[in-house]
Amino acid sequence: MVSRMFRLETEVDKARQDLLRKRLRDTNTAVSPVLRALRGTPGERELPLHVWALDDSGAVAGGLVGHTWTSWLHVTYLWVDGRHRGAGLGSQLLARAERMARRGRGCTAVRLETWDFQAPEFYQKQGYEVVCVIPDYPPGVTEYTLTKQLTA
Repeated sequence: MVSRMFRLETEVDKARQDLLRKRLRDTNTAVSPVLRALRGTPGERELPLHVWALDDSGAVAGGLVGHTWTSWLHVTYLWVDGRHRGAGLGSQLLARAERMARRGRGCTAVRLETWDFQAPEFYQKQGYEVVCVIPDYPPGVTEYTLTKQLTA
């Protein structure tokens, strides 16, 4: 048995981060026929998807930021200004993003994460199902992952 010494470093290094991402992608592609089939296709890339709601003065009243990848929409952020909550704006933003993902990008499903004090009930009313619950993330808070199948 050979004993090896390694030097461990903890600094933030963008070049090494990119190297790790590439090597992990290459490793995953080598063992997954699904990921291998995606290589070189438009579905391989994450494409940003944003929907904005502007008020009469042009200020942001709400917005959704996410991306599509393969056949999924991933909602990263959905926010509505407190003055506009309860008027259906969040539902409109989400529905528009879902339509764009389904019709324009061929997505068949959506995923997102939310905390217990944010909007799990809101998403469930929109047809989302809880698929993962992580208690104490961060401590004292529960994180939910929800998904929804998009219909034609």
